[in-house]
Amino acid sequence: MCPFVEIEGILCGEVETRSIKGRGDPVSKDRRRETGQIGEALAASYLENQGYTILETNWRNRIGELDLIAEQEGELVIVEVRTTRGRQFGYGFQSIDRKKQQQVRKLALAYLQARQPQMPSFRIDVISVLLSPADDPLRIDHLEAAF
Repeated sequence: MCPFVEIEGILCGEVETRSIKGRGDPVSKDRRRETGQIGEALAASYLENQGYTILETNWRNRIGELDLIAEQEGELVIVEVRTTRGRQFGYGFQSIDRKKQQQVRKLALAYLQARQPQMPSFRIDVISVLLSPADDPLRIDHLEAAF
């Protein structure tokens, strides 16, 4: 008899198991990554339709990653994208805590130093994407100069 409970329909003796929170699980990591990629593509398309020029996507350094870097009327816009598939934990923009804000600010400054030293003006926006079960956008919220 198995001493563990059934989680998401998978018994402990099966090859593929899942943790209760989904952390460390390759299946849930892939799903989160896929959700993020869909949201970032929708956010980029939304921005382009609003007249923004996308300069870079997924810019990385040792500190982390900036989702989107855009330009609007000569101003650099760093965009943090948060994508969710439901509202049980609130909207995506509500998940950005102080630590994440500080990280995005540090990344923005590093990006400016590395790629755009001539562009002194910038802002940080947040785009929150809510997806349907079929990955269609149900809601896109754009918070300009969010922090």
